[in-house]
Amino acid sequence: MSSPPGGKASPSLPVGAAAMAADPPPSPTGARSFPEPGAHRSGGLSRVRLSAAGRIPGQRGARAVRAVPSLARRLWPLRRPAVSSAVVALALAGSGVLILHLVQRQTGTAGLLVGLGLALLPLPFVLGSLAWLNQTARVPIRHTLFCLAWGACAATTVAILANGWASDFLIAHRGARGETWGSEFATPLIEEVAKGSALLMLLLPLRRRHHDEPARPPGRLRRLLRRRRGAPERPAALFRPAPAGRQRARSRPRTLAAGAVLGGVTASGFAFTENALYLGRAFTADRQARLDAIGLGRTPSLRDFDGTVHTFVLRALLSPFAHPLFTALAGIGLAVTLTTGRRWAARLGAPAGLLLAMGLHGVWNAAAGLGTDGFLLVYGLVMVPCFAALVCFAVWAQTRRTRQPTGPG
Repeated sequence: MSSPPGGKASPSLPVGAAAMAADPPPSPTGARSFPEPGAHRSGGLSRVRLSAAGRIPGQRGARAVRAVPSLARRLWPLRRPAVSSAVVALALAGSGVLILHLVQRQTGTAGLLVGLGLALLPLPFVLGSLAWLNQTARVPIRHTLFCLAWGACAATTVAILANGWASDFLIAHRGARGETWGSEFATPLIEEVAKGSALLMLLLPLRRRHHDEPARPPGRLRRLLRRRRGAPERPAALFRPAPAGRQRARSRPRTLAAGAVLGGVTASGFAFTENALYLGRAFTADRQARLDAIGLGRTPSLRDFDGTVHTFVLRALLSPFAHPLFTALAGIGLAVTLTTGRRWAARLGAPAGLLLAMGLHGVWNAAAGLGTDGFLLVYGLVMVPCFAALVCFAVWAQTRRTRQPTGPG
């Protein structure tokens, strides 16, 4: 090796450093040359890092390496699961206190307690049916609890406030017709969007996490607990998209069942709070009418609470699955959009499910103003067939689960 002009011999360079110092050879494919990768030294060893916008030399059409997220994004507190869970729990608790205050203002304390007690009676039957369907969906318990709390607290708070503003606006501008438009168009739109927001918050991060980020290895504490208990590894993401192609272009039965379960649980919480409001109103009105009758010298009887009994039969016995049916349709449509391999189904799934849920909800609200005969006609020709179709879907999903071997997806 020749010496430099100064006359002193230069120290020998490692092979890797000499290769980095030398000019890169021209690309055989004639591709554009890229800047030199920077070297990062740690412990005497040189590590080569590719630039974020660079490509691997000698390869055409290679994907650009994704840029490293900024430090502010990494340190954002809500990215930590414990902090985000605490924030969500506090927000739901605050909305729960607010919705109790709003209901108590309209029903009184006695009406609130009676309404909560009567609204609680059909809830175990609805949640039990959804738990049976969850054998196919395998939705985690934390997701179901979040959906139940969201429907009972946050969605009802948004619905009560927004429905009041929309009703006042429509009545002020359209009079009696505005009240009809509010119950048949504005109310289904507001309530279904408020309930469907929980599904978006749960499903979209799972979709993005599956596509953009690799699976996170379990922490040391989880691995230690699994070794001691002998628990199996956790399955893959719940809403794994089906691969595009002719063989698996349709969504999995588990995916569709999960959408129906999440939507149904959210709507169950919503229906519980709404039933408590309507039953509390009816009880307060009946009690006031009974007190007035006693003041006029009439003999009190159980028929004084006919309004409460009528409301309970209508909402708790005849239609406990009304709200779960509406939002389950939206959940199935969103599940199709997020997981199907067909482009046209992905574009039409979520809008079609939401429109179908809002349309069915509007028909149900309009049936209340048609009298007893009109209500029973709509109930028998529309609601019963739709509910039967949902039951057939649940049975089909359970049958597919028993026929196919259990897998992560």
